[in-house]
Amino acid sequence: MSDTDILSNQQLHDYLEELPHWREIPGAIAAVFQTRTSAAAIELFSDIAGAAEMDNHHPDVDWRYNRLFVSTASHDAGGAITARDIALASKISERAEALGAKPRVDLIGAVEIGIDTDDPAAIAAQWAAGLGYKVQEDGSLADPDHRKPAIWFQQTATPNENRLHLDIWNPHSESAKVLDALKEQGVAIDEQYAPGFYVATDRQGNRFCICTEEDR
Repeated sequence: MSDTDILSNQQLHDYLEELPHWREIPGAIAAVFQTRTSAAAIELFSDIAGAAEMDNHHPDVDWRYNRLFVSTASHDAGGAITARDIALASKISERAEALGAKPRVDLIGAVEIGIDTDDPAAIAAQWAAGLGYKVQEDGSLADPDHRKPAIWFQQTATPNENRLHLDIWNPHSESAKVLDALKEQGVAIDEQYAPGFYVATDRQGNRFCICTEEDR
């Protein structure tokens, strides 16, 4: 397999079995590392940058005091996950471990905005123009700088009255905590699509989905 070949779902699942710090999120694989100090986080950031330059493959890194939120995808493969991402993730984990950084799988997550529509093509360009996003091959919309939530269109002949909903991504290993917290707040949970996603409905009928990487 070439380093630039797009991984199948099964291949990605198998690779991530060997990378316990990493999880799949929409359009990337991601990890969070927590260091003892802000200075140590900067040192890890520098190490990640060095690995990225060596591989000529650059992840997205968000530095928040003593935490680094890291994600990687192959932009030259249309934003898909390739073997290059797996190799880079492995190097990043090695550097994090060497510096004593703690992996925080519980902090991995992402948010997407879903829009119900009977004709995605009729509105995609309008939303892209308003947000400054790019239309992806699958018809979804993405922020070119990967800072803002992605938009995807749920095609349906009977759009819900509330056409917008959030897809809140959590690692499957953490989803039970989120679901328990929602149930304590009286949120109704539809589990018919579990474990891929759970449809949550609040007291006023607003819906959102708790999504995981399982069964993708």
